[in-house]
Amino acid sequence: MKFRIDDTRRLWLCLFGVLFMGVFVSLLIETGFGQDPFSFFNLALSARVPLTFGTCELLENAIMFVFVFLRRRDFIGIGTLANMIFIGYISDFCRWIYRLTLPEGFFMGPARVPVFLITILGFVFACALYMNADLGVSPYDALPIMLTHKLGKIPFRFVRMAFDFTVIGLGMLLGGHPTIGNILIALLLGPVVSCVGGVLSRTVLRPRDMVAHN
Repeated sequence: MKFRIDDTRRLWLCLFGVLFMGVFVSLLIETGFGQDPFSFFNLALSARVPLTFGTCELLENAIMFVFVFLRRRDFIGIGTLANMIFIGYISDFCRWIYRLTLPEGFFMGPARVPVFLITILGFVFACALYMNADLGVSPYDALPIMLTHKLGKIPFRFVRMAFDFTVIGLGMLLGGHPTIGNILIALLLGPVVSCVGGVLSRTVLRPRDMVAHN
């Protein structure tokens, strides 16, 4: 199913989606209003172990990758590897740049709320781009798709919301404290992925089975 990079539009959608997801995750962390559920979990984990956020995210994805590889290899592609390897480290790099270039407390000042609102919308849209590029999804994103196929009649957006809230709960067990951002992303991500998938299938991409519609 994946590694079909003949369609350059799909490849660019995937790469731009992964790049901006990493940037937006760094901004969500800095504003302190909450992150996507997987980042929330890995932030809580990185606070308990001597590893960076990016390394925790890579290791968690690697564990889930084994399960996806054994059950649904057709979900694995260039987008899978790009997401697994780069998003966490892009976020770590961006936060390092912020510390070098921005005044201390910048994200806690007047810019905090507008940056958060723009970022949360940008993040869910970037995630929808990369998933609907149909060049592979991260192991974390593959699991709710697999659950959707298994459950049959329950739409992806509801399965994704339930999955994300479960991961938020696991992050809380590690000492994380969820905020409005965690809740908003958990509520928005599934519906936005499905909506953007429908728009892309009618406009930018050739008609083909879209990941978010499975």
